[in-house]
Amino acid sequence: MLRSLPRAAPSSSSFRSPSIRTALRPAKASLPICTADTRHQQTRSVADHAISNPTLAQIEKRWEGMPPQEQADLWMALRDRMKNDWHELTLNERKAAYWIAFGPHGPRSMPPPGENWWVFKMTMLGVGISFVIFALIRTQARPAPKTMNAQYQEMTNEYLKNQKTEPISGVSSEGYTGKGMVQSKPRKGGLPNDDDE
Repeated sequence: MLRSLPRAAPSSSSFRSPSIRTALRPAKASLPICTADTRHQQTRSVADHAISNPTLAQIEKRWEGMPPQEQADLWMALRDRMKNDWHELTLNERKAAYWIAFGPHGPRSMPPPGENWWVFKMTMLGVGISFVIFALIRTQARPAPKTMNAQYQEMTNEYLKNQKTEPISGVSSEGYTGKGMVQSKPRKGGLPNDDDE
């Protein structure tokens, strides 16, 4: 709309105010403050210089105690250095890059000394406590039923043979040699009486 304004307005310069004159000027192409080229040059200048030896000295011992921002800065500097030819890296930079990437820290850290023994002790404690609880519950349980003895189970075998139960492969089949229903020890007092019930 402003571009069409000079055509419709008279050509006298007194009509045009300073704000209109600035609006009618063609817009200059403004460049962003930090372009991709300058960022690339900054990265390249950082990547061209080796990281100082005191920064990388004993990184294995200092890494866990470093603040996260310092860890990130060091890793980014090493990453920028590794974007160039790896033959230009110093020995300390190679060692630090390898240790940060694959060293035993964070989730790859070694268990503290004595942890296996502590886990074993706690496991045995849990098993012992469960055994004690089982034994206490077992002492309060009812005695085994009177049918859980060998004599009663042999009588059950005879009953099944008379009823011809499972004639193909069971107790009443020809040539059966298994135990059948017998699974308990014989009772000392013999067969249970009906008046025991």
